[in-house]
Amino acid sequence: MDVTVGVGAVAGVSADEVLAAVDAALPAGARVAALATLDTRAAEPGLAAAAAARGWPLTGHPAVLLAAVPVPTPSARVAAAVGTPSVAEAAALLGGDLLVVPKTAHGRVTVAVSAVDGGPEALRTPWTDGLHETGGRHLDAGGARRATVDLDHHGDLDLAPGLTDLAVNVRAGTPPPWLREVLRRALDDVAAYPDLRPARAAVAAAHGRDPAEVLPTAGAAEAFVLLARALRPRRAVVVHPSFTEPEAALRAAGHPVERLLLEPPAYRLDPAAVPADADLVVLGNPTNPTSVLHPADDVAALARPGRVLLVDEAFADTVPGEPESLAARTDLPGLVVVRSLTKTWGLAGLRVGYALGPRDLVAAMAEAQPHWPLSTPAIAALAACTTPAARAEADAAARELARHRAALLAALPPGLVVAGPRSSFVLLRVPGGERVRAALRGRGWAVRRGDTFPGLSPDHLRVAVRDPGTSRAFAADLAAILDDAEQSPVPTTTTSQQAAVPEEHR
Repeated sequence: MDVTVGVGAVAGVSADEVLAAVDAALPAGARVAALATLDTRAAEPGLAAAAAARGWPLTGHPAVLLAAVPVPTPSARVAAAVGTPSVAEAAALLGGDLLVVPKTAHGRVTVAVSAVDGGPEALRTPWTDGLHETGGRHLDAGGARRATVDLDHHGDLDLAPGLTDLAVNVRAGTPPPWLREVLRRALDDVAAYPDLRPARAAVAAAHGRDPAEVLPTAGAAEAFVLLARALRPRRAVVVHPSFTEPEAALRAAGHPVERLLLEPPAYRLDPAAVPADADLVVLGNPTNPTSVLHPADDVAALARPGRVLLVDEAFADTVPGEPESLAARTDLPGLVVVRSLTKTWGLAGLRVGYALGPRDLVAAMAEAQPHWPLSTPAIAALAACTTPAARAEADAAARELARHRAALLAALPPGLVVAGPRSSFVLLRVPGGERVRAALRGRGWAVRRGDTFPGLSPDHLRVAVRDPGTSRAFAADLAAILDDAEQSPVPTTTTSQQAAVPEEHR
């Protein structure tokens, strides 16, 4: 299938930068029929050299013509700079029938891809599978729940009977006996309708908040859905790699989503990389799956009037003292913090979490929530797990976790651990990750595949921290598998080989 690649680039860009961006964006089986760009950019030596190197025609379109093309993600900033709200997407669509890869930023180059003929049946991408065409050329960027990766894949799908669970990050040995007793007693009250007020008051007291700033939810996942229903963001940016449910909820609600991909191997947040005009920014801290803990000051720097800053702190209580948590901050405009009882307390099946934020935004989220959203046992658990005694127990568990994580890191073969893990899991990058994962299953281990997180590849595996004995046994099997693999090496998959995704900033 022939495609046209629309290209936007800054002055002085090199041919190598252009070719790398095009190669990263092209869907499997696509053949480039032409490059297209803004007429004033067509004379750029780097663009011209890139086209000449591959024998591709290079077309330059005037801004007035590009501005007339409807696109999924127009930009007022681009319009102010060059006279058209879109360069890459509009240029691609002027040379093709259907946008199959929306604009994707790759360093100093932005590219988009359109099919010249045949449409989505001839050249399907995960993007086109979830989108619908309107007005001939305009694709609804909010229509796809799965955009090049399976946003619905979670660690529980990597489990199977008989496997030791290193795929799900729920603390082993939970719920503790006293919490099980709380749940049993709550069953005596299930004939009455649930009352959220005691749990809301307990959470508010734990974080020094007004109860009106607390919204109990059926797990963190419901909080993401409620926020997506309550907001109408013009420019939503999700920082990745991260938990995929926030993005999935936004897409399901019809909102276009841009991705800011943090740079490997550190995966550290750079506040300056977040677009200034983003009115919704989403990130995790600590981040799943990288286990990176961003400094609170860096995260707080993203808050500003006119923007909602959603921070997923589902793993915050896995860090002793929660030093980088923003849960108690009421001075930051638009800050929403989401917490969960799932991991530390072993309540994945009960679905218990909460959101903290400005009372008007919490009220808007509550309006999107059905009556009696939490069961009586879930409410009892929420109240019990936010008492001072329970929080002290959670902190003690976090300190033990830190010791167990150190044991895992010491046992693992060298050179595999990505970033500096601070939570209840570590991210590994291993050559031939898919084969290694299958071999681990053959030896009785379930680990979380990494390629369903935007920005990661099949060579990434997430491994839960367990007791030192379990970790050492796992590390020994992993080392043996890697030793065997040296006899028949498997190429490493790089992030840039992944399919292009909508609105990625790298």
